[in-house]
Amino acid sequence: MVGIRVVLLGPPGAGKGTQAKLLQERFEACQISTGDILRQAVSEHTTLGKQAAGYISRGALVPDDLIVKMVGERLQAKDCEKGFLLDGFPRTLGQAQSLERILQERGLALDAVLSIEVPQQLIIERLAGRRTCRGCGSLYHLAFDPPKSDNVCDRCGGELYQREDDREETIKTRLSVYENQTAPLIHYYRERGILKPVDGVGTVDEIRRRVLQAVGA
Repeated sequence: MVGIRVVLLGPPGAGKGTQAKLLQERFEACQISTGDILRQAVSEHTTLGKQAAGYISRGALVPDDLIVKMVGERLQAKDCEKGFLLDGFPRTLGQAQSLERILQERGLALDAVLSIEVPQQLIIERLAGRRTCRGCGSLYHLAFDPPKSDNVCDRCGGELYQREDDREETIKTRLSVYENQTAPLIHYYRERGILKPVDGVGTVDEIRRRVLQAVGA
């Protein structure tokens, strides 16, 4: 498939980033996450980056229209000529409608919207077991990828800790916010006939095969 254009939806911990990276390698498409775009724009002091920095410094959410402009600008980069994988965007119905307008102006359309589905309890187990090194930022999982010594990083010997957003109550709140935001998106893309549910339970390779099948590869 040439010029793949895909949106990945899924709750925190569903494995969107991992699958986006695998698709990127397979199709030579650019992988875009709003977090990466924001960090790059702010660090490069672009006009949009300076505007976003003002909101970030106040701890406020960056408005939809600014995020949309950044994504639109990013999609025009040379590395996106062979297609793109959007991870974490759109998050709202308004963002989805804006994305559709941006693509229509360029004579393009999405090939598929992949909704990676994982039961809530498994999401909680995945995220609550994560530990992060204070020294080098390496990630571990108490069940799936534990350190050799309790609470000690194998790589740098730093202390491992549980991030605030990996605590169970915080995870439940994040999942609730995601469900509320995403329900309209699911309906929006289902009506357009491009929503592809993907079972997100299993090994990375098993999920990858399902993802490739969903995009017709």
